[in-house]
Parts: sequence; structure tokens; C-alpha cells
Amino acid sequence: MVEITPLHDSLVLDVKGWHKLWALKSQLTIPLEHVKDVHADSHPAMGWFQGLKLAGAEIPNVFRAGLFWQNGNKVFWDVRRAENTIVLDLRDEFYAELIVEVEDPDAAVVTIRQAITTYNAAKTAAAAELDQH
Repeated sequence: MVEITPLHDSLVLDVKGWHKLWALKSQLTIPLEHVKDVHADSHPAMGWFQGLKLAGAEIPNVFRAGLFWQNGNKVFWDVRRAENTIVLDLRDEFYAELIVEVEDPDAAVVTIRQAITTYNAAKTAAAAELDQH
């Protein structure tokens, strides 16, 4: 499971418990401007032949954690309960996607979208202020 904390210009994803060992990561920090989209996905592609494990742990259709090669991209996974999954589509990052389990997928999606909106508004306001001077 992952706990997501929005900061003023980034998202911090803290990998919790034993998942740190399985995923080979304890934390990821992603700039908000690199998040293209986020959505809940209660049926992530974690079955047989749905990606190649590069580093981490996997039991097809049960559990997936770590670095995987999927659809020509590097994808970070940390999912045990598929129904609690969200997907973050990224640009200009090592990973093309982050597919992670969270406590409340709908709330996480709202929180991330709100953080992106707030960040973009602050960035626009700062640019407008610079243009005035």
C-alpha cells in the first residue's frame, strides 16, 4: 500500500510496511507538472503475460510490486488489493506510470487532481505577477 502526500509542487508516495521490501522502494517523489492524469482502476492488468518483471515481486493475479516493463514502458507497481488501485500517468519521468494501491482510491484521485489544480493556479499567478514587473 502507498500513502500519498501532496506538497506545494510535488507528490510524495510513501510505500508502507512489507511492500517496501517487495517493491524495492520506500518512497517516490514526483513533480506535479509531470503528472498527466490520474484515475482509479479496480481491474489493473496484473495477470500472466501482462508485463515483464524487471525488479520486485509478483504472483500473477494476486500481487505485483516493483519495476515492470509494460506496453513498451517502465511501470512502477505496488498492488495487492486490485479494487484499491489508482494509476498515475506520467511524462518526463523514469516511470511512464505508477500503479499503486491506496486506502481510498476515489479520495486519492480527488486529492491528486486538487493538488495539480492548485499548483497550476499558483504557477499561472506567479507568471502573471512576473509579467507585471
